[in-house]
Amino acid sequence: MPRYEYKYRRPQRRKSRFGRVIIILLILAVIAYPFFEAFHVTVDEYTTDVKNLPSNLRNLKVVYLSDIHQNSWDSQSRTNKIVKKVNSLSADLVLLGGDYAMDAESAISFFETLPLIQSRLGVYAVLGDYDRSESAADQRKLLDAMAKAGITPLVNEVISIKVGQAYLYIAGIDDIKNGDPDIEGVAAQLSEDDFVILLGHDPDMLPDAEDAVDADGGTHWFDLALFGHTHGGQITLFGKPVLSVFNPKESSRYLSGWFTENRAEILVSNGIGTLYVPMRLFAPAEIHYIKLR
Repeated sequence: MPRYEYKYRRPQRRKSRFGRVIIILLILAVIAYPFFEAFHVTVDEYTTDVKNLPSNLRNLKVVYLSDIHQNSWDSQSRTNKIVKKVNSLSADLVLLGGDYAMDAESAISFFETLPLIQSRLGVYAVLGDYDRSESAADQRKLLDAMAKAGITPLVNEVISIKVGQAYLYIAGIDDIKNGDPDIEGVAAQLSEDDFVILLGHDPDMLPDAEDAVDADGGTHWFDLALFGHTHGGQITLFGKPVLSVFNPKESSRYLSGWFTENRAEILVSNGIGTLYVPMRLFAPAEIHYIKLR
């Protein structure tokens, strides 16, 4: 009778159990990451080269942030931390790009409780589509609340800031969707020789801004343009927004990042806050630290 040898085989139960744990952890990480990205604010540092920049403006440090959207999940404590981070950057100039809360009423409350933002040359801001109100009284309250918080609101206005012997101009345009933008009126107050920062909310105004004529009849009236609104898509896959509401009308190239057009450097920021869900995916929340050179 033939003899058979019995070989002991260790059970595979431990290996299979370990594999299931790894898969579960990976699934949990994938689910958790968009929430982490939404609440983790990065600082994007960028040096921009400006032709014929006056010597007094060289190495000027500009901090820009937009779309804070303070709401039930973006609490006051988070806003306080954001301001603390901004103040730690020791900016010469701080610029705000609109959409501070969820409507005009909550935007008023936002500025009433906003900690002091520190900046050597001041803090200037425009309004976003969520900040606008059909009520003139509410709009006045909002602008007053901004002023009391140490912030100068710019609604189709140009302000000049003297730095040494040079002047810096900030041109603030009203929101293109819910406001009443006067791009041509603002451009007419400036000339090609001025160093101008164009401050807006929605990059969909860019084509009109690039066609606007300045006081000398030219179209090169701004040197640096700063926008928000898009959230960088907020939730994206393969560079495209999952929610079409965050896709600018003019072109997907205005979704996020830096561009050079019409002699100007243009930034479209991902912003800081979120809408609809407290999640971001491949569109990190960001503050911008810009140095002029």
